[in-house]
Amino acid sequence: MSEIDRRRFMQGAGALGLSASLGALMPGVAHGALRKDVPDIIRKQVPSTGEAIPAVGLGSWITFNVGNDMALRDQCADVVSAFFNAGGRMIDSSPMYGSAQEVIGYCLDKLSAHDRVFSTDKVWTSGDGLDQISETRKRWNTRKFDLLQVHNLLGINDNLPLLFRLKNEGQLRYVGVTTSHGRRTEDLIAVMKNERLDFVQVTYNPVDRKVEEYLLPLAYDRGIAVIVNRPFRGGSLLDQLEGEPLPEFAAELEVESWAQLILKYLIAHPSVTCPIPATTNPAHAAENMRAATGRLPDDKMREQIAAVIGVLI
Repeated sequence: MSEIDRRRFMQGAGALGLSASLGALMPGVAHGALRKDVPDIIRKQVPSTGEAIPAVGLGSWITFNVGNDMALRDQCADVVSAFFNAGGRMIDSSPMYGSAQEVIGYCLDKLSAHDRVFSTDKVWTSGDGLDQISETRKRWNTRKFDLLQVHNLLGINDNLPLLFRLKNEGQLRYVGVTTSHGRRTEDLIAVMKNERLDFVQVTYNPVDRKVEEYLLPLAYDRGIAVIVNRPFRGGSLLDQLEGEPLPEFAAELEVESWAQLILKYLIAHPSVTCPIPATTNPAHAAENMRAATGRLPDDKMREQIAAVIGVLI
């Protein structure tokens, strides 16, 4: 990519529907109680439809795998409540995440919040994908997902046509494919070139930046939305930064934590639609959503963020 093309690419955020926040979050909302009003936050457009969704989502890997422990299930419901109250919508899960799907269903039922969620899950089987999707619907207690993805490209030759068929039949809104930990990137790129995907999901953060070289520009060019998994490297990145002062320039972005700074780094990229950090803490869910408010870093400041973190870890 030439420097001129790269500059044009990085300046293309407006074409993907980046909108700045004017609102502030309302404090003092009790856990488990949903507000009807939500703050104004940054939203990014799904290129294939123009639908605008909040620029930070919620993952469920490990954090929602709590089985039948009711105290922990209720804690997850508090996380979901804080997430929705802060303006969030996208919740992502997978059949491989233990009890996470059932717990999400429990949370949405408890909060009467099925109409608040942008429901995102995956197909993860080399067998009957339709049976797995049916079970996933039961666990979420939903009739129709917003997005289903072929998880880590498993069984893609069977599962991707199945998802496209469900979409064509009106049983699904969006189709995607995922990878994680930087694996099978080349295989994902081949699928992106040959299929009309709505979404891809990849690992990306200020340390793991390989997708910047080709995959993110390709997604931009092909009009494919990008979900970012492992934005904090499963929490290890924040652990390494704990106790380190934020860089002075972070004050320009009005961030309160490394988590917010990292999320702003991600959502400022014109190809990124929605990172999905996971948490067990309602306060952290609200904190993460505050990254989708206010000013975002420009290209120069993004490089500063990556450089500072690279030195500290």
